Amino acid sequence: MERAPGGRGRIRTWIGGTVAVLAAGALSLTGLTGTAQAADINVAKNAGFESGLSNWTCSAGSGTTVGSPVHTGAAALRAAPAGQDNAKCVQAVAVQPNSTYTLSAWVQGGYVYLGAEGTGTTDVSTWTPDSSGWKQLTTTFRTGASTRSVTVYTHGWYGQSAYYADDVSVFGPDGGGGGDPEPQIPGAPSGLAVGSVTSSSVTLNWSAVSGASGYNVYRGGTKVQSASGTSSTVTGLAADTSYDFQVTATNAAGESAKSATVTGRTAQGGGNPGNPAVPKHAVTGYWQNFNNGAAVQKLRDVQSQYDIIAVSFADATTTPGQITFNLDPAVGYASVADFKADIAAKKAAGKSVIISVGGEKGTISVNSDASATAFADSAYALMQEYGFNGVDIDLENGLNSTYMTKALRQLSAKAGAGMVLTMAPQTIDMQSTAGEYFKTALNVKDILTVVNMQYYNSGSMLGCDGKVYSQGSVDFLTALACIQLEGGLDASQVGLGVPASTRGAGSGYVDPSIVKNALDCLARGTNCGSFKPSRTYPGIRGAMTWSTNWDATAGNAWSNAVGPHVHALP
Repeated sequence: MERAPGGRGRIRTWIGGTVAVLAAGALSLTGLTGTAQAADINVAKNAGFESGLSNWTCSAGSGTTVGSPVHTGAAALRAAPAGQDNAKCVQAVAVQPNSTYTLSAWVQGGYVYLGAEGTGTTDVSTWTPDSSGWKQLTTTFRTGASTRSVTVYTHGWYGQSAYYADDVSVFGPDGGGGGDPEPQIPGAPSGLAVGSVTSSSVTLNWSAVSGASGYNVYRGGTKVQSASGTSSTVTGLAADTSYDFQVTATNAAGESAKSATVTGRTAQGGGNPGNPAVPKHAVTGYWQNFNNGAAVQKLRDVQSQYDIIAVSFADATTTPGQITFNLDPAVGYASVADFKADIAAKKAAGKSVIISVGGEKGTISVNSDASATAFADSAYALMQEYGFNGVDIDLENGLNSTYMTKALRQLSAKAGAGMVLTMAPQTIDMQSTAGEYFKTALNVKDILTVVNMQYYNSGSMLGCDGKVYSQGSVDFLTALACIQLEGGLDASQVGLGVPASTRGAGSGYVDPSIVKNALDCLARGTNCGSFKPSRTYPGIRGAMTWSTNWDATAGNAWSNAVGPHVHALP
């Protein structure tokens, strides 16, 4: 969201890369009676990126290793094309002449290419478009009569989002360089600790184990679930009850011993009876705690069509992750107490008033356990002090899904079941479930109210049908919403975010009639453009606008048109 008129045009860069493997050298054992053939092995080194980028080189510094997502083990390659660089990574390994090799890699994210060069015969490649889950690419090549090295690679595509690669294999005769050693049974996890709790769940966190491809979670000595990362939420528990938990690490070689036991106690039942329920179909509006030329409002002046009012914005402090709120004198309140009274009055009228974190100029960063706790503690303190119903996540300068998930779960455990949680990602953030925003939304799906993606200040984007759509049309709204609706979010967790007037954003304004048609298309299958979803989503939550102030500047034309339409959805 922006504090001043005009566009941002920001598209976040995702890190990705291209994987290449060079084969060098060959081994043959010559005896009196002939030549012994080398056994087939995976001749790639550090094939699972467990040793960082050791043995790999990525163009223009485009590659790095990450702990999530991974296919197996504790690491994977993540790379992002930028400008004229398509993020290519290479490694030198040995091959045998006149031999056949099977090249494969597990990939996800943006466009990914996998191939082999310098084979001495026919060079090969294969590719896949954007993939939200792990997918294996496979091809084969044959080396020439004098070939001792081959370059195998993966790379992305110009202007596309980051991709991930893991478990690269160049399977064929040992060329003399050998391969990675066989996996050993991993050690027991350490650092097991209880994170956030609710009346029916306990979240566990632990340290990564080298060589582990997964983890098992035990409750009272009995395995209850598995996890691919270093966090897991055990659900279906009784309120106000203590449980003992342990974790083991697993890989292809077997399962480790159990970790030390930790005890977690669920919260008492109930929620916050002071928070009104969000209606089935809701309108969200951002209220500006500053004067940027739009109509200056007090909360009491916000149009009654708005069901969720997001106070924009919380401020960062010098403590990482911590937020505070400073009422701007420019909005005209005589006192903070007067502002708090307006919040209470809106809640008494059945509205939800939440604090929005981020915005165009927001600098809040949650990227560690300490900052996650600082965020949760400070957000809850603001909820207690001002009476906010919950929080809105509008971080436009980067988001870490691991630690934001921890922060929101800690906050939920404090605030209870009545907490309202909304998000306002940009379009690029929700193109793939591999994105940090999308992962966060899915991670907290059980406590998430709605994601109101910003369908403005955006370039052209892919719809769920793989076609490219430009902002400002029914198709742009419906085809992009379809990605979220089919990517794991419930229809009740998807809203359409648009500017309230031509002055509310740099680009992407659409007439309210376009918003109404898009809602009809998604909810009823009527008034669609060229794109029509394969099914309807009658439970779609509704719409959002930036901002209530710009709406008021235009005589509340947006909320007067869109509000009744949202509330009349099936």
